[in-house]
Amino acid sequence: MREHDSFRPATARRGRRKFDDDSFVDNGEPAYQKRGRLTPHLSEEPDLPETGDRWSTWDGALHGPKPRPDWVRTEYGAVDTELGMLKTGKEADVFLVRRSNPTTGLSSMLAAKRYRDGDHRLFHRDAGYLEGRRVRRSREMRAMSNRTSFGKQVIAGQWAAAEFDALSRLWQTGAAIAVPYPVQMLGTELMLEFIGNWETGEAAPRLAQVRPDRDELENLWRQMLDAFSVLARSQIAHGDLSPYNILVHDGRLVIIDLPQVVDLIANPRGGDFLARDVRNVAAWFTSRGLSTGTDRLIGDLCYEAGLT
Repeated sequence: MREHDSFRPATARRGRRKFDDDSFVDNGEPAYQKRGRLTPHLSEEPDLPETGDRWSTWDGALHGPKPRPDWVRTEYGAVDTELGMLKTGKEADVFLVRRSNPTTGLSSMLAAKRYRDGDHRLFHRDAGYLEGRRVRRSREMRAMSNRTSFGKQVIAGQWAAAEFDALSRLWQTGAAIAVPYPVQMLGTELMLEFIGNWETGEAAPRLAQVRPDRDELENLWRQMLDAFSVLARSQIAHGDLSPYNILVHDGRLVIIDLPQVVDLIANPRGGDFLARDVRNVAAWFTSRGLSTGTDRLIGDLCYEAGLT
């Protein structure tokens, strides 16, 4: 497995850290793991877990919303094992990671989404999505506008932070919309709930890949209508929604890939992004013989969002 541009290993806290088995490990700075696929080259081999590729990066990361699912491994003594690539994209690569506690045997499956650095950004027309987003420092705003190297790094961080924030907000809205639980964010690496078979590591299919019968199609569309309504009432648009970034898992739609999420109120083109999302998805259902009433739906959603 090759090294990845965007991985930022955790920096441990100074001193000694206690683990579940009451043993202690001396922490240096930085707390890199072994060389190879997960880390940059180091002149000295750091402290490593006996199994797995690295210690869990939970400590020091920004954590997802509470209450957390009971499968989230928060123990300091947990280890991460990379199992392979799930997806490669324009802006990030996604890897399958098992996070386990060797003491208890409990584990969870995560999707590690690693954004590329600023020099390798390939977001499509990112300027339109960035309208309405603000940063506190005027220096950062100028750098973003001028697309300097520093500005690209700021933008890369904004994409990761925007996706983490959107997933956290949507997760807390309840059952009307399904998204992966955002476990943590560290730099530009997101650790998300893996949507798929945890035993085999097989990811759930995209909506574009499924072939539902009539009843299943109508059920999926009802779910999609509920999801559109939640997004509108939250005053956000996905920004790039299509049958390729909606998964179908156990008959449930799960929306993924939200780095380009759009604030419908702050972004002057918010209504256009909302309408495009609806048309992209509705076209898939329409092509399978379902009447979607797309124009009326867009009008209703704009009303729910407070745009009309």
